Amino acid sequence: MLFRPLFLAATLIAIAAPLAARESLGVYESWAAFKDPSPLRCYAIAKAQGKPAAPAYATVSNWPDKGVRGAVHIVLSREVGAKSAIRLVVGGKRFELVAKGRNAWAADVRQDAAIVAAMRSASRMSVSGGGFTDRYSLAGAATAIDAATVGCAKR
Repeated sequence: MLFRPLFLAATLIAIAAPLAARESLGVYESWAAFKDPSPLRCYAIAKAQGKPAAPAYATVSNWPDKGVRGAVHIVLSREVGAKSAIRLVVGGKRFELVAKGRNAWAADVRQDAAIVAAMRSASRMSVSGGGFTDRYSLAGAATAIDAATVGCAKR
C-alpha cells in the first residue's frame, strides 16, 4: 500500500518540475509571456474568450536555437480535418491557416510576420472553420510579443 502514495507523489513531482522551470515574463491584459529554458523558447499566449468547446489558445513563439522568430500557432477549440479551411481574421485582414487536428499555423514565415504585424494594430482576432469560431482580445498582445522577443534575446 505504501507504493501507491509514493508513486502518486513521484508523478506529481515529475509533472510539476517542467511547470516550475517555466519563467513568467509578465501578464499584459489578456496576454502573457513565458520563457522555457530547455529547449529555449519564449512565447506570448492568450486563451480564447467565452466558453469554447475545448480550451483554445493562440501563441506567438520564438525558438532562438532553431532560428524561429514570431511563429504563430493556434490550438483550436475543435478538431478539424487536414483539408479544412481555417480562417484567421485580425482586424480587417484575413489569413488562411494550415490546420491538422486541433492545431493551426501560418503557412510560412512571411505569413507569420504579416499576422504578427496585423495583431500589433488590431483590437480583436478570430479563428473560424468547421462550424466554430474562437475569438481573442488583442489587448496586451504587442507587449507580450515584445516581452517574449526580449526574453529570448537574454540568454
